[in-house]
Amino acid sequence: MTGTLVLAGTPIGDMADAPPRLAEELAGADVVAAEDTRRLRRLTQALGVRTSGRVVSYFEGNESARTPELVEALQNGARVLLVTDAGMPSVSDPGYRLVAAAVERDIRVTAVPGPSAVLTALALSGLPVDRFCFEGFLPRKAGERLGRLREAADERRTLVYFEAPHRLDDTLAAMAEVFGGDRRAAVCRELTKTYEEVRRGPLAELAAWAAEGVRGEITVVVEGAPEAEQGATDPAELVRRVRVREEAGERRKEAIAAVAAEAGLPKREVFDAVVAAKNAAR
Repeated sequence: MTGTLVLAGTPIGDMADAPPRLAEELAGADVVAAEDTRRLRRLTQALGVRTSGRVVSYFEGNESARTPELVEALQNGARVLLVTDAGMPSVSDPGYRLVAAAVERDIRVTAVPGPSAVLTALALSGLPVDRFCFEGFLPRKAGERLGRLREAADERRTLVYFEAPHRLDDTLAAMAEVFGGDRRAAVCRELTKTYEEVRRGPLAELAAWAAEGVRGEITVVVEGAPEAEQGATDPAELVRRVRVREEAGERRKEAIAAVAAEAGLPKREVFDAVVAAKNAAR
């Protein structure tokens, strides 16, 4: 019989948040695959538990090479526990490749639910949480980052991003440029830790604050585009939305058709606005 792959959520800060089942799984797993074995050691010491199985590293740099080895162990009946440094495996962390490989081979996959920086930040942000979109980390290069943000410029759902502290000021400035400086947002820093902080305000204000330097692990929550933006029929706004779609890779004809459908307008009206803007720029 094949084994079981267990995805285990780990604390995002306070070790007291560890789910009770985590200790049981750590003690009983045949193989523990950890993003950082040193952090795993600190986790087991905090929980007062010893791992009885084999411990291997499983991080971004060796994920592709290590996956076949773990799949083989699963096919031989092992119970493999996957843990990352914080939060749930696969969510902006190693794990997706192993899960996909296990599912492809009909190996059972289950989870030990645990703390989530995404849901914690959403709940603390004060922004709408009925519908949201998780975007993970933005690209490091400025041009690619702007392109990704432009793709989300008209997204109505609340947006959630992870970001490194040394890039936070540039990211917030780019968000203010693309989404508008008055768009509401929340920067959630060091969640559940001693110096936890949630800074709320317009993007422009948050960008100015972050320019002074911010430390810690960061989750950014941004308000979705207001309904008025979605139905805007101003020619300049129509042209902007076509441009956003083009920069995201759509052909102009497709972008014009999509914007016309969103705005409830004839395609010809959007086309004329694009042509007029092109002529005015000459």
